[in-house]
Amino acid sequence: MQRQGSIGGSAANRIRVTGAILLVAHLALVAWLTLRPLDVPWVRPANLRPLAGLRADLALGWPEAGLRIGEGLALLAPLGVLLPMADGRLSVSALASLCRTAAAGALISLGIALLQTGVPGRVVDVDVLLLNTAGVLLAHLAVVPAGRAWLRRRLAGGVPREGYGRRGGRGGLGGAPEAVSGGVSGSCEGYPAGEGHGADRAAGGGFSAPAGGGLSVRGEFSQGRTPTIPRVGIAP
Repeated sequence: MQRQGSIGGSAANRIRVTGAILLVAHLALVAWLTLRPLDVPWVRPANLRPLAGLRADLALGWPEAGLRIGEGLALLAPLGVLLPMADGRLSVSALASLCRTAAAGALISLGIALLQTGVPGRVVDVDVLLLNTAGVLLAHLAVVPAGRAWLRRRLAGGVPREGYGRRGGRGGLGGAPEAVSGGVSGSCEGYPAGEGHGADRAAGGGFSAPAGGGLSVRGEFSQGRTPTIPRVGIAP
């Protein structure tokens, strides 16, 4: 019989391994998208003023602005789910998890921006860092709290109580045997009605059936009756 801790631990390990694999794959994709050299005739200067780039994008019109803002939000948004998965903890403060995930997403975005300074055709934009971090926050809030609550309910509902068998018995008894069901009735020679005999009596213990027909197991096994041999007289 497995304990609740071991079941929760195995589930957390599976979540952690899956999250780590997906996290590495996503970071590899982000590196390929953001750190490739671009062959362009000219590049705009670096933007170090917050929201200046967003205002410039909005000046281009809503379709173009929506596309650029959406790209900034979606680039690192999966980190909002993959980082908690790689952590693997189900019972954790929601606010602490949100702060850690946002800080990690901001640091990853900052690292990408610093690496882009040495890549031809790439420029640093502080608004991209803000959009990346906002995307991580939104993805975390939308998925992680509900996902953790669902996993906790699923694990809690699938764990049996400790110390009880499948059929409600205590300890190693496990309830009534599978082959015995209903009440035991009838009698045989040497045994009163309602008491098992032969192969049904294990080491002298048996099953007794009260008047209601229910089956009960004796708490202590008795030694049973001692067989008697009738005395046979000898003719003179």
